[in-house]
Amino acid sequence: MNSAVSPTLAEALAAGTVVLDGGLSNQLESAGYDLSDELWSARLLDERPEAVVQAHLAYFEAGADVAITASYQATFEGFAKRGTGRERAAELISSSVELAREAARRARARGVLRPLWTAASAGPYGAMLADGSEYRGRYGLTVGELERFHRPRLEVLAAAGPDVLALETVPDTDEARALLRAVRGLGVPAWLSYTVAGDRTRAGQPLEEAFALAADADEVIAVGVNCCAPGDAAAAVRTAARVTGKPVVVYPNSGEAWDAGSRTWAGPFVFVPEQVRQWRAAGARLIGGCCRVGPGTITRIARELAAV
Repeated sequence: MNSAVSPTLAEALAAGTVVLDGGLSNQLESAGYDLSDELWSARLLDERPEAVVQAHLAYFEAGADVAITASYQATFEGFAKRGTGRERAAELISSSVELAREAARRARARGVLRPLWTAASAGPYGAMLADGSEYRGRYGLTVGELERFHRPRLEVLAAAGPDVLALETVPDTDEARALLRAVRGLGVPAWLSYTVAGDRTRAGQPLEEAFALAADADEVIAVGVNCCAPGDAAAAVRTAARVTGKPVVVYPNSGEAWDAGSRTWAGPFVFVPEQVRQWRAAGARLIGGCCRVGPGTITRIARELAAV
């Protein structure tokens, strides 16, 4: 957490633009770590926590103001598949927040003087399945069942004291409803971020309908998109700003496509940092990158936004 004199993230968004980090898995893989396991980067919370700190630190030093924790795929159910008990799983989920805070402390010790924040990542139900279904949604579960899946992990993350909960890569409105119900009463603000294709969620609902769910949610300080093609971002930002009146969060992928079967990326890198000026003008206030966007690109984003 930041010191008492530092602004809250909501205050910072009201005042200007905040730079998010890039793909944590990208940085960990670049450092030589194999993330082919179903837990993805969450496995390193147990096996290589220092590697997670170093990955966050690289983004802070590159110009990011917010570190998104390594808890995207950290769930009780996912850890249970590896034989990890519930108490230990809770410790690991909680540790994701402390590792990001440790990176912020080290960044400050190295001369990074701007405010730094920690966003506790909560990925969708499909991330736990590790079969690519977070890009489809519609898992055959009710809103209530999804809420019961998400709430225990969100309680652990909230108790760890992050600055914000990142409800990210949400593929459909059912899961958004569940997450919005699950964060009530936790005492920590949240952002809600969909993964989209064109002007619809991955499950095919219009973005106007999807964003409207969060318009009156007091817990939600930003609404937007992530883990999508860069070309889909600008229109989605405009829609989110118009429908909700809230600050918009946007952090697309590199443009490459994920093959869940082979667990590999394919296609060209088309993320152009100059696009962020357009997103900023459309209402985006939390801006960064998702999968395959590394520290070098975050540095360029930070420079573009500083020039606006």
